[in-house]
Amino acid sequence: MAESQQTKGRGYSRKLAEEFCALSRRILREANMGVPRSEFTRLVLKEFMDFSGCDQVELRVNEGIRYYRGVLSKGTETDFNFTILTRDKPELSELFQGLEEEAGDLLELYRELVRGQFDASQPCFTSNGAFWVNDTAVPVAIKKDRFFVIGGEFRSLAILSFSVAEDSHGLVFLKSRKPNFFRNYEVEFYQGVAQTLGVAIADRQAQAALRERVKELTCLYSVDKILGREKIEPAVALKSVAEILPAAWLYSDIASARIVFDGIEYVSKDYRSGVAWQSADILVRGKKRGVVEVNYCEERPALDEGPFLKEERSLIEAIARELGIFIERWEAKQEKSRLELQLRHADRLATIGQLAAGVAHELNEPLANILGFAQLALKVPGLSEQAQRDIERIVRAALHAREVVGKLMLFARQKPPNRTRVNLNELVTDGLYFLLSRCAKAGIEVVKELSPNLPEIFADPSQLHQVLVNLVVNAIQAMPGGGKLTIATASKDRSVVLSVEDTGVGMTEDVKRQIFVPFFTTKPPGEGTGLGLSVAHGIVTAHGGEIIVKSEPGKGSRFDVVLPIGGGALNESEVIDESRQN
Repeated sequence: MAESQQTKGRGYSRKLAEEFCALSRRILREANMGVPRSEFTRLVLKEFMDFSGCDQVELRVNEGIRYYRGVLSKGTETDFNFTILTRDKPELSELFQGLEEEAGDLLELYRELVRGQFDASQPCFTSNGAFWVNDTAVPVAIKKDRFFVIGGEFRSLAILSFSVAEDSHGLVFLKSRKPNFFRNYEVEFYQGVAQTLGVAIADRQAQAALRERVKELTCLYSVDKILGREKIEPAVALKSVAEILPAAWLYSDIASARIVFDGIEYVSKDYRSGVAWQSADILVRGKKRGVVEVNYCEERPALDEGPFLKEERSLIEAIARELGIFIERWEAKQEKSRLELQLRHADRLATIGQLAAGVAHELNEPLANILGFAQLALKVPGLSEQAQRDIERIVRAALHAREVVGKLMLFARQKPPNRTRVNLNELVTDGLYFLLSRCAKAGIEVVKELSPNLPEIFADPSQLHQVLVNLVVNAIQAMPGGGKLTIATASKDRSVVLSVEDTGVGMTEDVKRQIFVPFFTTKPPGEGTGLGLSVAHGIVTAHGGEIIVKSEPGKGSRFDVVLPIGGGALNESEVIDESRQN
């Protein structure tokens, strides 16, 4: 009879062990379902409750600075509560703080159990270290001379400790309102299941981390493909990157992305403003030009950086760096293209200069003959008055043609500068003489504000005359509907200033940056060569001066030609010219 009961007892123990093994397998299977942490906690607690028949089951896990707690009470499945807390001090994690209803004795008891600082020979412990009591109203000792009063509505309590990682551990609480609810051997089995739970949580965390890394690598690969496309424009690239960012974040269903670059915003599809943000600056050549931002439109539990992971911080910074490199590379290509275009313009200018020099030399001889013979013809006695007037017209036309040839030679740099003392006020008065009628026809009021006692400068008068004419013609063309043209002179420090100001259409910043580039023009074909301002700039620079431009669209433009009074150092030929004139 005794042998039969012993055999029956072994059979019961074997069956019970199998049932606990089945419970462990179900917990491991649920860890592989990929559900959120709160849902996984609920499933685990339901397994414990269904298996044990307890009135309440609780799980607490510490992960460094994070602590989460799930409680499932008997009744409907809605009697489940899940909370997660983040603390600034990791050393407090073992205290399971954040639960105001618990007294200091209970917190200390939990800490002692987690640290293993108890006497396992005490009757409240199983052989594998599980803590259990069948009457919480009676003081219990976990060490000699150290008693705890648990109390509360639950008369029977089992606490199972387990480890997840080096800095992560947890407790499972099985609670019943009935006294004498647990048996020692059952609690031993529960402790084994709790160790399996620790393995399941660690496995689940590894899988979750792996999924996040795959999402992040997929995002980086997609960004690299977008930015690596041939001839893709920055606006298209930034919009495409913003579209793919939300999927790489943990809570992708409530995530939106926004990229702001140079004040222009590019957002993901169905963009929503958020309650939590993670962002990184876009730097181009060390200068902040924009920002990459991912936000959540709903509250989520705190993780490493608010509701964001530390790996997501690395990801968004990597994307911001890639965008900065892409923009820098794209702008370098644009600058290269601009320089190549400028080089072609310079080559074209040199070719035209050579052609102009050849044409000037070819025209000089026949012009000299025409002018010479015309002047001789004027000296012939007995010329009629009409013939004399016609020959004078020939002389004036020849002189004008010679002046044009001289300008061609100047343009081709074939004519050396002839510097002398120049009164800028006289030069302005003489230069405007032939332009006043054109201004009147265009409905333009001309105002002269010439400073008295203006110092003379040492310069080439014909070249400065060309500068004045180019600036005035440019101003006339900027006022197609009429306006006001102001010509002013002034002295400043060791310089004199010639100002040409109009009330015309003005210029954008982009146009203003290019106005001195040869052949650049905003005029329609046939109305400008794009050489006037570039030639004027070259003349002023050769005189040691500068042209300062101020302009706004719709508010006109002002060109200030600043020339040194000394005129810069003389070369040898200019010294000879000056000595001859003196």
